[in-house]
Amino acid sequence: MSGITFNPDNPLDRKRTVGAYLLANLTVIFDSKPAPTKSAIPNGSSRFIAVVAFCILTTTALAENNLEQSDAEQGTTAQDDSLRAAPAQPLWEAGLFGFGLTQPAYPGAEDRTGRALPLPYFIYRGKYFRADRGAVGVRALKTPRTELDIGFSGSLGSHSSGIAVRQGMADLGTMLEFGPRLKINLGDTSSGRSNMRLQFPLRAVIDVSHGFISRGITFEPQWVFDKRLPDRWMVSTSLGAIFGDEKLNNTFYGVTANEATPTRPSYTAKSGLIAMRAGMFVAHSLNADVRVFCTLRLESLTGATNRDSPLVRRNSGWAAGVGLAWTLGRSDYKAAD
Repeated sequence: MSGITFNPDNPLDRKRTVGAYLLANLTVIFDSKPAPTKSAIPNGSSRFIAVVAFCILTTTALAENNLEQSDAEQGTTAQDDSLRAAPAQPLWEAGLFGFGLTQPAYPGAEDRTGRALPLPYFIYRGKYFRADRGAVGVRALKTPRTELDIGFSGSLGSHSSGIAVRQGMADLGTMLEFGPRLKINLGDTSSGRSNMRLQFPLRAVIDVSHGFISRGITFEPQWVFDKRLPDRWMVSTSLGAIFGDEKLNNTFYGVTANEATPTRPSYTAKSGLIAMRAGMFVAHSLNADVRVFCTLRLESLTGATNRDSPLVRRNSGWAAGVGLAWTLGRSDYKAAD
């Protein structure tokens, strides 16, 4: 035994112990062999790249739905966000994030994929460079009504050997999406915040599991409504649609002549609607440093352009996840906005 002691009544000791545990488990991503499931993490350097991509997505997901720390620390129970100005937030925050997710292998799939990962996150709220609210990069435009930034999104990869209808086809890699996003705040913006907005992200899709090859372009307009509730609760709901160009839709729904079988005819996908989506995110701050959350997303392929592809086996699907975020440090300086 070492001479280091642990006091369970000391919050700093508890934070260090949990942080060390989560960091130690990060080695699972790099060192363990893939579990024999329908989901898979890419091997070699692609595995490292995928982890970096997930860290970026972790940062943007947390920042996008971040409860203002000043409210969490003060325990305020704001009933109407529009009645007061937005409180200043730390210039930067850093911590650890644990998350479990299950989702369809692709929209319209029968089979599912999942992850359970601990990852670090970092949020930075500079005037121009941002790693905050769903964007990592340069914020090109900011007015009370509109904002233009660079955003990230992504989806998990799957082995085709674990998807019955894709047996013998190429694996679906981990996809990283990157591109501009226009946000339009709705309603009264005089207080410096709006809890309702339209978002128009246009993003290039990169397959990080197969050498950063391009998989096409996606466009995902959304209506988003956020509401802070008493006792440190926050709810965010969204409605939207996702569209893909011909290249992206062929990645999910195309079947080449070499891949065709008696039960899987060849099919060339067309550009257009992939799915309609509705989502909900619920977060609760246990204290100023620890936050738990859950997310649910429903999707429908009714009216989808490639609904008649032999790879579409379901007309609807769902994704769900739960997680915990632990802030290990934050700046004493406040962000300008």
